[in-house]
This record gives sequence, C-alpha cells and structure tokens, in this order.
Amino acid sequence: MSTIELTKETFEDTVTQPGITLVDWWAEWCGPCKQFGPVFQAASDEHPDVRFGKIDTEDQQELAAAARITSIPTLMAFRDGILVFSQPGALPAPALEQVIKAVQDLDMDDVRAEVAKQQAGDGEGPAQ
Repeated sequence: MSTIELTKETFEDTVTQPGITLVDWWAEWCGPCKQFGPVFQAASDEHPDVRFGKIDTEDQQELAAAARITSIPTLMAFRDGILVFSQPGALPAPALEQVIKAVQDLDMDDVRAEVAKQQAGDGEGPAQ
C-alpha cells in the first residue's frame, strides 16, 4: 500500500478508522526526514493491512501545531483511533518493524481501559 498525504481535512477521519494508522510528520528541508522517507515507504509496501500517512509540516502548519509537533521527523501510531505511540527521530527499518509489531500485538481492551482510567482521573482528589 502506498502512503497517503494527510491534511487537516483528512487527518481525523483517517486516524480514527478501525485498525492501525502510522503517521510520518516531515518537511522537505529536513535531512533525517529524507532518510526516513524510503524506510517508511518500504514498510508501507510490506504491511498492506496498515495505513501509512505522511504530513508535510510546512504545508500543514496548523495541524502540526495542534498535534504539538516540535521535532521532525516524528512518527505516530494510532490503533482504532487511539494514539498508542509517538516519538521524534528517524527510525531504522528494524526499529520501525518493532513499532509496527508492538502496535499489532497490543491488547486494545487493556488500552481502552487505561485511557478511560486516565480520562476519569485517578479518583483521588483533595479530601472534603
């Protein structure tokens, strides 16, 4: 599967779909981004069951700001609409494969329970 260009109009619809979406935040002037690009593209060819999206941070500055991207390249992984991985830096192919495998192996019931717990707070506030 080839990578898809994501924009502020398509980002949310893409990452909230069931399954796994990997997002590469990049810019044309970024040397490490240019090194990571072919690694990301090769992984997209090897994993047709995973969506691979790229966001040009120069073209999509509003989206990059909303996602708090401060360093590029940054790789994000979403599974079933939940951000499960975010890390700046260009990954070598074996490390990208490890990320993909780890995201595939997640127990999403556990992840959803943890997200719900975080959203509800820990239940311990000041005594009243």
